[in-house]
Amino acid sequence: MNRCVEKGKAALHDHGGSLDRMIRKMPDERNFQKAAELFQLISDPTRLKILWLLCHCEVCVNNIGAAVDMSSPAVSHHLRLLKQAGLLDARREGKEMYYKLSQRAEAQLLHKSVDDIFDISCPGCQEENN
Repeated sequence: MNRCVEKGKAALHDHGGSLDRMIRKMPDERNFQKAAELFQLISDPTRLKILWLLCHCEVCVNNIGAAVDMSSPAVSHHLRLLKQAGLLDARREGKEMYYKLSQRAEAQLLHKSVDDIFDISCPGCQEENN
């Protein structure tokens, strides 16, 4: 069959596949934008390192800086971006701010992805599964 399936201004050639069905199920443009923004956040190696650390423990800004060899203001910049995206939770204890990975679905998906990419088993996840 060689019919064309209309989609917007362009016509798709039907080669017997499922492209037209997949296009009808394609998520809204906002969903792609949100996903791209999340991936953009972790495309920075320093932010990815900070996220990896916070996937596995709650840490104050000073200790994050020591762990990633950065100044507190530089770490704070990265933390602000990750927190604005909803990936981190923060709490204050006296003058110290402590950060950890959020329980939101997007953050947990990134946690699993990071663990899979680095081929590690998260000690916290193993404890939760027992």
